[in-house]
Amino acid sequence: MEKVVADIVAWLQDQVKQAGVDGLLVGVSGGIDSAVVANLIKRACPDNSLGVIMPLNSDPEGMKHAEKVIEASGIKGVKVDLAETHHVMFSQIKSQLKEEYNEENGKLADANLRARLRMSTLYTIATNFNYIVVGTDNAAEWFTGYFTKYGDGGVDILPIVDFSKGEVRELAKYLGVPDEVITKKPSADLWEGQTDEAEMGTTYDKIDAYLKGETIPEADKAVIERMHNRSAHKRNPLPQFKR
Repeated sequence: MEKVVADIVAWLQDQVKQAGVDGLLVGVSGGIDSAVVANLIKRACPDNSLGVIMPLNSDPEGMKHAEKVIEASGIKGVKVDLAETHHVMFSQIKSQLKEEYNEENGKLADANLRARLRMSTLYTIATNFNYIVVGTDNAAEWFTGYFTKYGDGGVDILPIVDFSKGEVRELAKYLGVPDEVITKKPSADLWEGQTDEAEMGTTYDKIDAYLKGETIPEADKAVIERMHNRSAHKRNPLPQFKR
């Protein structure tokens, strides 16, 4: 594990040099993936790394976890509350659409807007400090497309995308991430009571097993493959018309 962490840290430092920037920034949600990345970028750029907490009518416990991650990792932190910004923007959109507003799609549109507001916040702060935005997607999320296009998927680099959720847990233990963050149910904090696994309809352990080529129940396999196929547009280059 020591070598793995050292290799990621060296890779992060190389990305900073290649990009010609001064440091690294990550959104800290209180979840395990962003906690691991916060620790990694702190090691890569001890004096030029930043963790951004962005509450948006968020679970108070999750925000406490985010603050604990900032404290435990020693990274510099900043908090930007996006609740009012989100309310104004989403209310305006609904008001302008009037009778054309689609209630059925509204929950997903609202969730995606939250993720995209956070992305915009990260890039605004990153530009201020001449940093690059570091993503938190792991292998399971990347394969299934469990991220918002131009939201939490809108980043510059992905240091843990080759690691399964189980491997991220091992990294978290090695890096000293608080136990309550490691053991909590993963959530993207997109609405009250939301959890990743309930929304996906399968578990990270099942996805990890699938990616390793292990046998899993057919129902879980079908869910995973359906998510992968439907989310191909998130991983592929944008379609371009050529003359």
